[in-house]
Amino acid sequence: MPRNKTDNFLKAIKRYAKQQKNAMQGEVEQLKSERLKEAEAQARAESDRIIKDELSRYQTQHTALLAAKTQEGQKKLFLARSEMVEEVFALAAERLTAYTATDAYQEKLRESARQMAALFGEKPCVLSVNSRDVAAAEQLKDYFGGGAEIRADKTIAIGGVRGYCAEMGIIADETFDAKLEAQREWFIENAALSVL
Repeated sequence: MPRNKTDNFLKAIKRYAKQQKNAMQGEVEQLKSERLKEAEAQARAESDRIIKDELSRYQTQHTALLAAKTQEGQKKLFLARSEMVEEVFALAAERLTAYTATDAYQEKLRESARQMAALFGEKPCVLSVNSRDVAAAEQLKDYFGGGAEIRADKTIAIGGVRGYCAEMGIIADETFDAKLEAQREWFIENAALSVL
């Protein structure tokens, strides 16, 4: 019987060892499963972070590229618009210069002189004109009771007359150059040549 007891004892130990082994294997499997889930969650979080970082970098890079392209396009439009404005005003200056060879222009000079004479009254003044208008401007002196000195002015490229009364501190500019330049801002605002 002692043998039977020993066998039973050994069987009990084996059974207990087997139960412990199974329990440990279950714990190991559970631990492996938990660690695997943790590793997957970490990997997922890390890959999400990397994807977000890359997407953010990509968006920033493309936003900067788009901004540069937009700015380049606006610059080209601005230059083209400026060129068109200059062409329009050069053509207008050319036509106004051609107008200065007409009798209507001579009447316009006289009308401008009459208005200036009314403004300056009996005060002496200086009348500035384009060099080609000096001879015609000599007749304008008659309108000025306080006397008028006629001067050729290189800044008057197109035509017209500019009067200056030192005693009153007044300049009356009836030159086509000044009037044309005054139209530039209006033209830019109203000619539908805006840069978007």
